[in-house]
Amino acid sequence: MGRTTVWSGRETDWTALEERTRAAMLAQTDEEAAWLAGVDSARRVLRNYSTSFFLVTRFLPAPKRREVEAIYAAVRYPDEVVDTFALNPAEAIDRLEAIRSSYQSALEYSSLRESLRNGTPWFLALFARVVRENGVPPPYYEAFLDSMARDARPRPFDTLDDLIDEYVYGSAIVVGYFLAYVYGPNREGDFPRAMNAARNLGIALQLTNSLRDVTEDYRLGRQYLPVDMLREEGVEHINPLDPVQHAPISRVLKRVADFAEECYEAASQDLDAFAPDSRTAIHACIEVYRQLNQQIADRPEHSIKHRVHVPASTKFRVLPGSKYWRLPLAYLRP
Repeated sequence: MGRTTVWSGRETDWTALEERTRAAMLAQTDEEAAWLAGVDSARRVLRNYSTSFFLVTRFLPAPKRREVEAIYAAVRYPDEVVDTFALNPAEAIDRLEAIRSSYQSALEYSSLRESLRNGTPWFLALFARVVRENGVPPPYYEAFLDSMARDARPRPFDTLDDLIDEYVYGSAIVVGYFLAYVYGPNREGDFPRAMNAARNLGIALQLTNSLRDVTEDYRLGRQYLPVDMLREEGVEHINPLDPVQHAPISRVLKRVADFAEECYEAASQDLDAFAPDSRTAIHACIEVYRQLNQQIADRPEHSIKHRVHVPASTKFRVLPGSKYWRLPLAYLRP
């Protein structure tokens, strides 16, 4: 997903990044300088893993953008624990529990450097500051870790509602909630609508990403297409590597993509609930990923065989032309 050639995503890369970032943050003489040193690493993580989200976040004001980068690093690392690191399921779950314990401890420290000196990983020290300063309910991140644990020991979901309630809530909805607290509402009374938009967008993004990765998830022993929809199409045991199943699986992909589109539209309708300085980035996020979802809906069988991407030209068409100047500046930064 847009990783650079010098970053493999292996655990050794993360260990080296931990050492460099910890040293850089502890070398600073004040809290804000330590924060900026940590965010520099978080920005690199985001840029290495997600070109699309990196692009849309460039349209946020700098203080909010830095907090979003910190959030991304905090959710990316646990995802890599279960997806990339050479760990068996029990080892991955133990690692997630260690992250949970470090996170709970990090919330008690009043400064980044105090947190780091007490052994908190750099990304959790940053994230705990975001949680404290924005009033994010701490259990949201633990719900995220619960969903990552489900990835380590996957099981099918009977219905779309089951998938949303038992997996998407933790894997994506709460991440949307983190962002909503950072983005802020237009007015205090708009915050419930902003959270509703975050929920709808989280569902849409997770479903789109799952539809794009059906074959890869199968290889990992995971299934995020609802069992009842597959059975309606005559598929008892999904195997996207079997050409005979491509047509029925494609019909399920189309149904789920259509539902995701409804969620994108619902999120778009509540865009005005967010602070004006956040709307451009949120709108860009909706439209870029909506394009990806539409590609899957239009050619579901193709997405079984190939991992779908939004071409750069398409991304630029949905990004705000008046703010293109931000993009080359973003890529000039290390």
